[in-house]
Amino acid sequence: MTEQSFPAMSGSLVEPQPVAAPKFWRRTAPMLTAAALVAGLFGGVTGAVIASPDNTPAASSVSAQTIANTSTQDWSSVASSVLPSVVQVNVGNGLGSGVILSADGKILTNNHVIAAAGGQITVKFNDGRELPATVVNADAGSDLAVLQVSGASGLTPIKWADSDSVKVGDAVMAIGSPSGLQGTVTTGIVSALDRKVTVPGETRRSQPVSYQAIQTDASINPGNSGGALVNAAGELVGINSAIYSPASSSGEAGSVGIGFAIPSNTAKQIVDQLS
Repeated sequence: MTEQSFPAMSGSLVEPQPVAAPKFWRRTAPMLTAAALVAGLFGGVTGAVIASPDNTPAASSVSAQTIANTSTQDWSSVASSVLPSVVQVNVGNGLGSGVILSADGKILTNNHVIAAAGGQITVKFNDGRELPATVVNADAGSDLAVLQVSGASGLTPIKWADSDSVKVGDAVMAIGSPSGLQGTVTTGIVSALDRKVTVPGETRRSQPVSYQAIQTDASINPGNSGGALVNAAGELVGINSAIYSPASSSGEAGSVGIGFAIPSNTAKQIVDQLS
């Protein structure tokens, strides 16, 4: 089992200070940059990101070759079948994503998406409808929450997969609302399994959250939190919840191809308890 622990960051979330130890940090961003988890690995990384190692030879020979894409996977069909089951969750000035659990409007999302909700929560569906929602139950320890949409019917629930059957190298698609761009899909592979992720709690005094995650290189950005990670059959294998990103001095961050999702088997077990 691959296991890596990422200690929580201390200090300001707006202007993180360089430290020697690895760190995770989480912030709730405004609308259009969304609520998200941002994970910092391998020491405090701030400022500019260096694209190449210091010991790159001054002159090197690079050969290029064209590689034919022999994949027969029809991702457009997968997206078409799953998009009706993924929603945007609007909370005050922030937003995240969610997946539909039942035809009458039960929604699964990350706890950190709705944790700071002081006002109305609304859920926007793939067809453009937007309806109010309330929190049924939430579990900060697993970073999951269940919502109930008012006046919803005839919705398309997500199809669940057995996350224990997921293998490194499996093709996956992430679906959500990065920066409020609803219905965005990205593809990649499962790059690691059982990655131990630890992020800080919602406040300085709250306990950090840890879980064994599926790691993927499918692009995940702020606003994808709570959205779906599905397999090639369009079945849910994970709930997108965190990313690693070297943050700039302004605190902005984006995907560099290392994202994390709560496995579907874990999520389903928590949903049964919360519902």
